[in-house]
Amino acid sequence: MDTMRDRFISTASQLLDEEPRLAVVLADISADGFAPARRSHPDRVINVGIREQLLVGAGAGMALTGMRPIVHTFASFLVERPFEQVKLDFGHQDVGGILVSAAGSYDWPAGGFTHMAPGDVALLDTLDGWTVHVPGHPDEAEALLREAVTGDDRVYVRLSLQENREARRVSGGSGFSVVREGRRGTVIAVGPMLDNVLAATEGLDVAVLYATTVRPFDAERVRRAVGAATNADVVIVEPYLAGTSSAAAGEALMDLPHRVLGLGVGRAELRRYGQREEHLTAHGLDPQGLKERISGFLRP
Repeated sequence: MDTMRDRFISTASQLLDEEPRLAVVLADISADGFAPARRSHPDRVINVGIREQLLVGAGAGMALTGMRPIVHTFASFLVERPFEQVKLDFGHQDVGGILVSAAGSYDWPAGGFTHMAPGDVALLDTLDGWTVHVPGHPDEAEALLREAVTGDDRVYVRLSLQENREARRVSGGSGFSVVREGRRGTVIAVGPMLDNVLAATEGLDVAVLYATTVRPFDAERVRRAVGAATNADVVIVEPYLAGTSSAAAGEALMDLPHRVLGLGVGRAELRRYGQREEHLTAHGLDPQGLKERISGFLRP
């Protein structure tokens, strides 16, 4: 099966044939994959080289002319390095575009910490007006990208090598979906964390919600799940910085006595890079680690 990044390349290449205002801006990453599309659309597939500030600025400039830019590179080079351009060129100028990242939290450990961005969603949270998609399967990534192309807003699509075994029907406007019902608490699994969350909560009387669109945060669905439970204990399992969505969950439940546990990538840097699965375990995001922490948090 293709990866989310593979599917992004094939889908975006097809969309270039279908959508005349669409453009793709690259900074060397994935340039080989877009080579056929660049030959077909040399004026709408632009590779600026390893110049990430220019990458974002060029995309925003295209948006100012009425085009719909897709801006793509690794997450650390798309959100962190050119953050000022994301803030000003898209946000301050109030133009829309689609940022599509790859190699997020620890997808490529051999690349070192320069190629990791567990704080990307938290950083975008400091800006107004961004929709954030975190698909858990290539089919979901394709659906969310196709939907994003038709709009005019600011969208971040976070792709990963980690994925769930099965795709679920998703839509950027549908909010969180109920995967499992329960009464002892609510666990929100974000994107590629779903399979591990389902394995970790097997046999536990908890509701499991699935989130592929985390901003805007689906406060209504969380409140409904909490209302059906015996208590307002909420666990959020995210494939990026732990606690990124804890404040959003707290705001959703601000008029109720509640507890929120945010699980995700820890702040401590793991300097022995190892393999992706080893990072998953080290951050307690494997099924066993999740089971221990979720079970320990929930009230008896």
